[in-house]
Amino acid sequence: MNKKMLSVISALLLFSVFFLAACSGGSEDSAPANADDVKTAGEDIEDATELSFWTFAGTHATFYANAADRWNKENPDKAIKLTVENYPFDQMHNNLLMALQSGSGAPDIADIELAKFPNFLKGDVQLEPLNDLIEPELDSFMEERINIYAKDGKYYGAPTHLGASVVYYNTEIMDEAGVDIDSIKTWDDYVEAGKKVVEKTGKPMTTIADNWYGIWPYVAQKGSDFFNENGKLTLDNEKNIETLEFINDLVNKHKIAELAPGGQYHTEEFYGFMNDGGQASLVIPMYYMKDFTTYMPDLEGKIQIRPMPKWSDSDYQSVTMGGTGTAVTSQSEHVELAKEFLYFAKLSKEGNIQLWKELGFDPPRWDVWEDPAMREDNVYYQYFHDDIFDVLLSVKDNVAGIQLSEYTPDVLTEIDSNIMHKVLREKSQTPEEALKQSADTVRQKIGDQN
Repeated sequence: MNKKMLSVISALLLFSVFFLAACSGGSEDSAPANADDVKTAGEDIEDATELSFWTFAGTHATFYANAADRWNKENPDKAIKLTVENYPFDQMHNNLLMALQSGSGAPDIADIELAKFPNFLKGDVQLEPLNDLIEPELDSFMEERINIYAKDGKYYGAPTHLGASVVYYNTEIMDEAGVDIDSIKTWDDYVEAGKKVVEKTGKPMTTIADNWYGIWPYVAQKGSDFFNENGKLTLDNEKNIETLEFINDLVNKHKIAELAPGGQYHTEEFYGFMNDGGQASLVIPMYYMKDFTTYMPDLEGKIQIRPMPKWSDSDYQSVTMGGTGTAVTSQSEHVELAKEFLYFAKLSKEGNIQLWKELGFDPPRWDVWEDPAMREDNVYYQYFHDDIFDVLLSVKDNVAGIQLSEYTPDVLTEIDSNIMHKVLREKSQTPEEALKQSADTVRQKIGDQN
């Protein structure tokens, strides 16, 4: 896109805030480059209230435009004209933060990605609490997901999915190796199964991303995290060291895992590798179903979803990972209407069902998982199998949440830039050395800012 570059001063300010340095465009010149990046619903309705929405995902833009059309049919007395603008990831978050800090220019509603969310909870929060929408039905939500977007007892983000981490098994490879996937109950079982897979097929049991997806799900499932509930940094605690040692052993000792082609699981290199039957299993959240159906068509009918194997010292069988919290900004002139629409679109039962039907996301409301509408045939059942939500129901009471801090972006930067690279690729540091070095770096930053 042709955008004016931010001034040097603005770039320096942003660098101090964001864990990924980016200067994609200034707030005064923030319109998407072409009509394909803008979707409008309700433009033909006279006297409709205008609401603006910013997102960074084209699929989300379509979802909300569709939701607005449904809203207008069901609420003709409160019709809205919703304009959804889709921006590049960093540009959107940068522009949104600047607009909120400057006091003008923010949309009514915005998507905020999980790793960016802590940046918007610093100081005087410029997002509207959603407690009046969530608290009356809190028992119907997976609190592990809702709590990610909370601060001081206030909920600021509506989740897009549960993001329950599972294992996707390529049954063609597992059958060739003579391994029954339902016999894999623990991570020890997984390692032994992986050895058989490598021996019989010559293919790795799995691949490890060299970003935070390569460690955080395993850490959280073990009952640990990078911060505790009091906000204290725990990056280099004993459980995390043990977890990274396990991951390192998968790659460099047992040799049943390789580093993911392209470095992570959302690259063309990885999609091609996986689609060609490159590995036997993949640990990643449920939302990855859409990646399979979109980018790996040759695996249709070959992939089965199962719970993560368990650690011997933890009862957790899944972890909520990734995700986007949708927020209503305090600059909106129509806060209550924006909140009503947000509830309708993604917090209500029908909204959660649509998250599954349109996006293939595991809904954050567990009370819809057994709804007959969730069992209607669609591309995901055809691609995978018809008991997808039985898997979720089996782990519902054993899903680990994650702790976010304003310094979480700094930790994730350390993981992506240093920890995984030095341990898995360079082999220049032990897991303990890498975690302690990065923890010291983050503690220095925390100390500098306190």
